Amino acid sequence: MVLLVGPRQCGKTTLARMFLQETRGAYYNWDVDKHRAALRASELDPDALLWVFDEIHKYRSWRNWLKGQFDLNGKEKQILVTGSARLDVYHRGGDSLQGRFFLHRLHPLTFAEANNHLLPLEKLDLIPDAPVVPPSGSDEALSALLKLGGFPEPFQSGSERLAARWRRSYGTTLVRQDVRDLESVRDLDKIELLFDRLPQCVGSVLSINSLREDLEVAFNTARNWISILERTYAVFRIPPFGSPKIKAVKKEQKLYFWDWSRVEDPAARFENLLAVHLLRLCHWAEDVLGESLELRYFRDVVGHEVDFVLLKGKKPWLVVEAKSSDQQLDTGLKYLLERVRVPHAIQVAAFGKRDAVLPAINGAKIRIMPATRFLAQLA
Repeated sequence: MVLLVGPRQCGKTTLARMFLQETRGAYYNWDVDKHRAALRASELDPDALLWVFDEIHKYRSWRNWLKGQFDLNGKEKQILVTGSARLDVYHRGGDSLQGRFFLHRLHPLTFAEANNHLLPLEKLDLIPDAPVVPPSGSDEALSALLKLGGFPEPFQSGSERLAARWRRSYGTTLVRQDVRDLESVRDLDKIELLFDRLPQCVGSVLSINSLREDLEVAFNTARNWISILERTYAVFRIPPFGSPKIKAVKKEQKLYFWDWSRVEDPAARFENLLAVHLLRLCHWAEDVLGESLELRYFRDVVGHEVDFVLLKGKKPWLVVEAKSSDQQLDTGLKYLLERVRVPHAIQVAAFGKRDAVLPAINGAKIRIMPATRFLAQLA
């Protein structure tokens, strides 16, 4: 059984229907009255080879129901479950599905996908050691992604006006429908205000205390609302990296949007785009390659900061710094490399052209490269 999860409107249902075109299958959507009645009564097509259950997590007892279907029919049927909220089977109540499924996370379009240049990624070590040459049209593809975002509908429209209209409708629907259906929350107006306020927090350390003062709610309430937006794939947070030996912060997190086009500041928007691509790489490593890859950031108590630190097997493997244009090696990146042994470091410029290998620091291989070249090699 496969659980396919990700943000709403990123293509999960479209992908499921593509599978159904290739095999004898049956599609059931919990939001459709007729389908919901069939699911509750377990009146499923017995001749189908593939069952697709869409948005089934909205059913209160979906874990136990799904476990029962798999235990009864798992040897004869292929089962694909899709959802636009986190199908968190590990930390919530109900019967565990452990050992009965593979989890795959579907992301918005990446640069390689938008540029029709998706490369087979079989070894993570190839990323920092052998960067590829981006194809022609890469600058235009990156510019379009930054303006329109990576969700298929606004990106394929090619129109900033249509993308803006889609973005407004998407945010309202996510809060008014998904949050309402999945969470026991009454004050949807303030959650919508929070959702509109959060883009200003991208690129800096998240201060929940500042947010709760703006919203005039308790600290725990604001923290819970952010967790709800995470579970519905609106935002994600990354934790800090580092030990007390290098005076790294311990608790402060950074927040990013799945739809980076919501971020108005150009530098923060590019950093957000890079964060989604690196998160996609981590999910790809775990879901497809079976490797452990974690996304963190570095910041110490006096303000030295590096945008992204990727941990491979719990050890720092690659650090990435986002820049708007060609610059000398970032001082925060240099500071971290002098104190922590990391095999690879890459400084990525959004609109830069410089592509250079710099002298090693503490054994780290250091490159400065354009964003189009770095992003072209990711999954």
